[in-house]
Formats: sequence, C-alpha cells, structure tokens
Amino acid sequence: MFIFAPMQTKTVLILGANSDVAKAAIQQYTAKGYRVIAASRSTEALESFVKQSVPQRELVTIQYFDAADFGSHAPFYAQLPEKPHIVVYAAGFLKNNEAALLDFDGAFRMMQVHYAGAVSILNIIAMDAKNERLERIIGLSSLSGVRGRKSNFIYGSTKSAFTQYLAGLRQYLFARRITVNVIVAGYIRSKMTAGLNLPESLMLEPAFIANAVVNAGSGFTIVPGLKWKLIYTALKYMPERLVAKLP
Repeated sequence: MFIFAPMQTKTVLILGANSDVAKAAIQQYTAKGYRVIAASRSTEALESFVKQSVPQRELVTIQYFDAADFGSHAPFYAQLPEKPHIVVYAAGFLKNNEAALLDFDGAFRMMQVHYAGAVSILNIIAMDAKNERLERIIGLSSLSGVRGRKSNFIYGSTKSAFTQYLAGLRQYLFARRITVNVIVAGYIRSKMTAGLNLPESLMLEPAFIANAVVNAGSGFTIVPGLKWKLIYTALKYMPERLVAKLP
C-alpha cells in the first residue's frame, strides 16, 4: 500500500479504480498534484499499475472496495485515511445482452455494479455532513443509457438508472454547493470492450475520457467527443419508430 505524501492539496476518491478510464484518471489527477485514494477489488493489479505507470505514486493509496458488497460500504467509507473533496464512480461490468437475457446472475451483476452499488456508497458519502470538504461527485455512465435499444437494453437500463440517480443527487446537493456530473461516454477502447465488433472511427481512448473527468465543469451532462455529442443529441430526440430500427 502506498502512503500519502505530506502536502496540502485536494483528495480524490476513485471507486472502481482498476478500469482503464480510472487508471488514466489516476495518472492525470496525480500529475496535477491531487492525492488519490484508488479503490477496487483488484488491489494487486492497481499496485502494479501505480508502481509502473504513475510517476507521482507517493500521492496514491490503494483500498479494497467491492461495489456489490453493500454491507461493506459504510465500514469502507468510515476507515478512509481522509475524506475526499472529489469522488469518481467508475465501477463497471459488462454482460452481452443475449447472454444477460438467459443468465439473470449476469444481468443482476450489472444492476449491482452500475446502479445499486453506486447508490449505496454515494448515499453514504453524500449524507456525511461532517465532510465539509466534499465539492464534487462524478459518475461514469454511457450513451447506452440514453435510449433503450434491442442490442443492449439490459446494460443500458443500468446506466440509465445511474444517470437519473445522479441527476436527482445533483439537485439534492445543490444547496450545499456540491457539483454532480455525469460523463456520458461512447465506445471506449478498454478491456471491457475488447473483442466486441465496434466501429474503429468511433472508438475513444481512456485518457480522453479521463480528461473529461478530471476537467469536469459545472454542467451536469458531459459527452466527450464531437461525434458522440452529435450521436447523443440524435439518440435523445430520435422518434421511436427510428430507434426501433437501430441495432
């Protein structure tokens, strides 16, 4: 485990820190001098990544976190070495739609990781009135959650629920001047999408998405990439009869 350097700066808690976007965010946050608490089930993989790929590794500490183990969330938050200024929820799990239709365990796992687990831990964090330093919560969602489509509606429904939760949380925390953002991302070149037949022209690099996370502004919905902004707008307002023709 890595120990914090004795410096006065902001602390970022990244939940689901072993994802490719989260790893890129660790690099970018630490390059700016932020301390990072990287939380994941894959602590050994994170240890290796930080040692090899994070020059400012003294700014990173690693904690075990399981998004689907709801009972562990309160103890996890209570024992953090310090409470965060910024929280990033990046935990993810993908099951092919056809497989998810036949395997409820896989579908349920997506529901747990993308929605129920997020609500569980973020509620705990948001309701900690003693943490007066909390200023921002960022959730990594997906364009799959914008409209229901026959090729990925189970995965998409979990991301849609997460986005709507964040929208309400943003309003709930407005009086405390805590900003809530959602990153609505398109196709990301990552280990989760490896092997999928996705259009190369639409693939985004994890570092590009991480840049949107690290530099999130005051608006709620952030859609990285011009092409994906256009697709997001088209999906949002497309008539149902046209959506039905999409894969």
